[in-house]
Amino acid sequence: MTTKNSLQVSEPDSASLHREPNPRQRILVVEDDAAIRRVNAEILTCSGYQVDAAEDGAAAWDALQLKKYDLMVTDNNMPRVTGVELIQKVQAAGLALPVIMATGALPDFSRDGSLQPAVTLLKPYTLHELLAAVKKVLRAATNSLEGIAPASNWQIQPLADRFQP
Repeated sequence: MTTKNSLQVSEPDSASLHREPNPRQRILVVEDDAAIRRVNAEILTCSGYQVDAAEDGAAAWDALQLKKYDLMVTDNNMPRVTGVELIQKVQAAGLALPVIMATGALPDFSRDGSLQPAVTLLKPYTLHELLAAVKKVLRAATNSLEGIAPASNWQIQPLADRFQP
């Protein structure tokens, strides 16, 4: 598939991009370049994720007020609100949201190390690099939640059963 901006989407013969849907994993793609935004959203959707897209950080912030996301993939250099500013807003609001920064130029995170995204992808990146980063970050986020969430086979025993003579 080739888009108008000469982005080429190709898939190795050995890998299928179509996966079983996972309705629990919702991703917000934030990108001001319409072609990149569309391709990223399509590849993630075809891989089984629920995907919403925003054209800049301001639109992404509005989306974050309406829905809960498991991951945000954002560019940095965007009009109105940059990716770094968006991460700052997310952290200031106390949202636990992993972030992949997919950008053409690395922002300076040295002033505030807490703004460091989970993964940084430099453009141009391949769609397989994007998918690998998404899987890695979502897996890490899921693994960190397993320590506080009950296992799927966890059962509650009524207190009355515990205190029977």
